[in-house]
Amino acid sequence: MVMLDKVVIIDFGTRFSQSIARKVREHHIYSEIVSADTAVPEIKALAPNGIIVCGNEHQDVNQSFVLKEDLLTINVPVLGIGHGLENCNFPILTNYDSHALRSFLVDQCKCEQNWNAATYASHLIESIRKQVGNERVICGLSGGLDSSVAAVLVHRAVGDQLTCIFVDHGFMRKNEAEQVVTTFKNKFNINLVHVDASQRFLGKLEDVSDPEQKRKIIGNEFINVFQDEATKIGDAKFLVQGTLYSDVIESMTSQGKVIKSHHNVGGLPEDLQFELVEPLRTLFKDEVRELAKYLGLPEEIVWRHPFPGPGLAIRIIGEITKERLDILREADAIYLDEIRQAGLYRDIWQAFAVLTNTQTVGVTNNQRTYEYVLALRAVVSDDAMSADWVRIPYEVLAKISNRIIREVPGVNRVVYDISSKPPATIEWE
Repeated sequence: MVMLDKVVIIDFGTRFSQSIARKVREHHIYSEIVSADTAVPEIKALAPNGIIVCGNEHQDVNQSFVLKEDLLTINVPVLGIGHGLENCNFPILTNYDSHALRSFLVDQCKCEQNWNAATYASHLIESIRKQVGNERVICGLSGGLDSSVAAVLVHRAVGDQLTCIFVDHGFMRKNEAEQVVTTFKNKFNINLVHVDASQRFLGKLEDVSDPEQKRKIIGNEFINVFQDEATKIGDAKFLVQGTLYSDVIESMTSQGKVIKSHHNVGGLPEDLQFELVEPLRTLFKDEVRELAKYLGLPEEIVWRHPFPGPGLAIRIIGEITKERLDILREADAIYLDEIRQAGLYRDIWQAFAVLTNTQTVGVTNNQRTYEYVLALRAVVSDDAMSADWVRIPYEVLAKISNRIIREVPGVNRVVYDISSKPPATIEWE
């Protein structure tokens, strides 16, 4: 197996460290972020080829960062990037410079540029084998990018020791449930338990309109269904979780402050008594996508837009019924189809339709109608922390609107959301 060189990035709680970690990996060199309060012996134990200290990206921010005095005892090259670094006896770049960074990584740290999909797939598979041994593993498969890549990786590592549980709550986009079954059971030959619980979920949500109540009901019912199926498997010791590196970093304690907490098991409780397998916890989202291509996942999954756990249930304003689900599912499919045909899909972070609970007067075939208003949403974002609405060409919007009104009974008006985040959120509920 190819040995991977490594650069450790010391983070003082600014988002700049994530940017630099990504820049290092763009040079095909593995990077790992540690908080500024990490003890020097712990950093040394990581056996880095070099260390990068990240200050603040902006000069006008009044913030200083003081390093531990014994950091240089690790005896590897050190580089500072950013503003506010004090007590530093090493070179500092106040602004990011790609050429200078490459020189530091390759010329000074002597790093081999071998961080790519093939090498880290090999490392991850070997790591999973060591952790799991001969034990059984369960994966809660949603059909999204992260859980799909995690499932295929674990299957490559331990084969039939893995069982995937796909809880189909009935709120997925058009044809996605069928695609999950076809892809993982037929193409990858993974043990897959498909639980069609759509009627069960729909029954629990009868007469429920409040978005938070919807989320709680769906989350609790998901746990109940998953537990029922996990109990049938019986002797599984491990549970696969699709934690990404950005989640790990943002949950990191830096200078005594927790930046952000993440729980990525889809709402599964800690008392399930499983040990976690987190094969993606060293990867950023773009690297997961590259890994998905390498592993042979279909394009529809590789480039699938993020999708909330409760699915279409929180894209229907007001009560959820089968009729309203059918309306939204068909309208959403037309929207995404036209986005793809226009060559816009991969440039958009998230595009989706929202079925409002507002009805308006319209005219169809010379007949008065009183039907739903459908809203379209499309945003670009790097990390979902902030987002801007996409300037979809008018002619594309016109085609989408015309098709939806013509082909989807129950909708007679289409509007486009031009709100950015903040102050709006990406989802409506």
